[in-house]
Amino acid sequence: MGYKDLRQWLKRVEEIGQLKKIDGAHWELEMGAITELIYREGKYASPPAVLFDRVPGYPAGYRVLFGMTCSVERMALSLGITGVQTGTELVRAYRDKLKDFKPIPPRVVKDGPILENVDRGEDVNLLKFPVPFVHELDGGRYIGTGCMVITRDPDDGWVNFGAYRGMVHDEKSMAFFVSPGKHGRLHRDRYFQRGEPCPVVVSVGQDPLLFLASGNEIPYGLSEYDYAGGWKGEPIDVILGEYTGLPIPADAEIAIEGEAIPGELRDEGPFGEWTGYYASAGRPEPVIRVKNVYYRNQPILTCARPGRPPSDYSFSKCVVKSALIWDEIEKAGIPQVQGVWCHEAGGGRMFNIVSIKQAYPGHSRQAGLVTAGCHAGNYLGRFVVVVDEDIDPSNTFDVLWAIASRVEPEQSIEIIRQCWSGPLDPRVPVGKKGLNSRAIIDACRPFEWKDKFPPVAESSPELREKTLAKWRDVIFG
Repeated sequence: MGYKDLRQWLKRVEEIGQLKKIDGAHWELEMGAITELIYREGKYASPPAVLFDRVPGYPAGYRVLFGMTCSVERMALSLGITGVQTGTELVRAYRDKLKDFKPIPPRVVKDGPILENVDRGEDVNLLKFPVPFVHELDGGRYIGTGCMVITRDPDDGWVNFGAYRGMVHDEKSMAFFVSPGKHGRLHRDRYFQRGEPCPVVVSVGQDPLLFLASGNEIPYGLSEYDYAGGWKGEPIDVILGEYTGLPIPADAEIAIEGEAIPGELRDEGPFGEWTGYYASAGRPEPVIRVKNVYYRNQPILTCARPGRPPSDYSFSKCVVKSALIWDEIEKAGIPQVQGVWCHEAGGGRMFNIVSIKQAYPGHSRQAGLVTAGCHAGNYLGRFVVVVDEDIDPSNTFDVLWAIASRVEPEQSIEIIRQCWSGPLDPRVPVGKKGLNSRAIIDACRPFEWKDKFPPVAESSPELREKTLAKWRDVIFG
């Protein structure tokens, strides 16, 4: 992979000119607003990762990192992929690597940098770290954003981790928000149904590869540790938590260990989310009682600033989600898939485009239905657009052109009802069940007469190449 831990990764990122260091920004709103400006103003061809240091009120070296994987270059570094320059090339490379993917379980070790400092019991203080107050309307300071929340299935024993948000309540407790249907929620619910506390560890500083695994749909029963190990080509080293026995990345920066007690709730939120809205209002959520905090010397708190896209992690979400959907729909039997792109405007979930080379009647509709229903494409989905092979699914203009010119609204749009959504969906009223509908837009030429569909008015590839060979310097010089 070319690096061992977050610090080596940051060194590599700085070497390729993709790290911006900022000293003196305040944890209250300034970090969040600076990150938003970097990612939304369009001043950077490839927005950098942002590392904040010398935070007012905190020791120098207690740093905060935003935008870990939100560029082609940083994602490729994290995934061990070379020779890619665009998002679509990265999706294809990711998906190609999945074809021969083999999970590798983690390796338990006795020591690691995460054990440089351990605060226990009365010494625990979550606010000794420069936890940001990210958006103006947030309900509190969020230590869990660019994180991995580790739980274990009480029945089968497999370990899951997911990027579930966590608000600090006070020095020794934090929120435990998990959307319905997520694997960590299923684990927690099983403990609570038995009247037992749910052991949990929240890592808030780790290898960006683990964050990528944390934020995406890994098959039920497969540990994200095994998944990340397969990508790295070697086991992830873990130490076992003193209180919970849960595996903690040995090279992590900060890890919070504790338990959630059935029936113990405190208000959490609101929080500006990846949909671009404060869709989930404040509500009572389970509390994590913190027992131990592990951290390295001069620790780095990894964060994400979700909000109106593009955000500091929306691109990476789009790439991984696109590759996972592509892999799943091919495994479901959809042939001749040419590409998949989960648009950033949909936060990598709500607007998904699939390009196919039509092979039989109903092929395009089948592709749309399977994309809407597969695990990677199902949670909080909204639109699926299916296009022909001449349309690059990542090219917004071309996709809209296909919708405008090849869709007959009465015949080309299907609606699926009662689908999996959740409290982050801005179209689900607060307090209502997490259900929504899906629109499948078939923006392909009608298969029955696609060969008679009016030809596209553009130069042939042969004419373009011939003209470029003769006139390239004049046209682009």
